[in-house]
Amino acid sequence: MRQILLPILLIALALAVPIVPFLGFGPALEAWLESAIERTVDPVFAAALVVGLLGVDVFLPIPSSVLSTLGGEVLGFWGGTAASFAGLSLGAAVGFGLARAAARPLVRRLAAPEDLERIGRLSRRLGTAVLIVTRPVPILAEAAVVFFGAAGLPWRRFLPPVTIVNLVIAAAYSALGRWVHLPAALLAAIVAPAIAAWIAQRVVAKTSHR
Repeated sequence: MRQILLPILLIALALAVPIVPFLGFGPALEAWLESAIERTVDPVFAAALVVGLLGVDVFLPIPSSVLSTLGGEVLGFWGGTAASFAGLSLGAAVGFGLARAAARPLVRRLAAPEDLERIGRLSRRLGTAVLIVTRPVPILAEAAVVFFGAAGLPWRRFLPPVTIVNLVIAAAYSALGRWVHLPAALLAAIVAPAIAAWIAQRVVAKTSHR
C-alpha cells in the first residue's frame, strides 16, 4: 500500500506547489466566482462556466466544492448536478488521459520492469478504493488521477468508480446550493472537503497497516 500512497502524496505536493502563490487570493477568487455565476442571466452560459472551470481543475486552483455549490444555487438542483458532474468527469478524464499519454512512457523509462509490474498489480487491486476515498479531497483527488494514469490503470477500472463518486459529489453540493441559505451552503462547501480529507487519511492509514 505504501508503494501507492507515497507517490500519490508526492504528486499531491507537486500539484500543491503552484497553488501556494494563489492562497492569498482564495477569498477573492471565491467572491469573483460567486459574482460571475450569480450575475449570469443565461443559464447555458452559467452551465458552460461551471463545466469549463471544473474541467481544468487539475491544472488550476479552482475551488470545485464552492463552484459546484454556486452551480446548484444558480442552475437549480438538476441543472447544477448535471453541470458539476460533467465538469468533474471532464477534469478527471483529461488528467487521467494526459497522465497515461505523457507520464506513462516516462515511468517506463525510469522504472525497472519488475517495479512496473508490481505497481500495476497494486493499482489494479487498490485503484478503485483509493480513487473513491480521495475523490472528494482537494489536490489528493487530482494526484490519485495522475498517479493511476501514469501507472497504466485501464480506463474500464478508472471510469466506473470516478463516475459514480463524481455524481454523488455533484448532487450533494448542488443540493446545498439549491436548498440551503447560500452563505451557510458556501461554508459547508468549504468545510466538507476538510472533513473528507480527515476521513480519507483515517481510511488510508488503516489500510496501509494491513
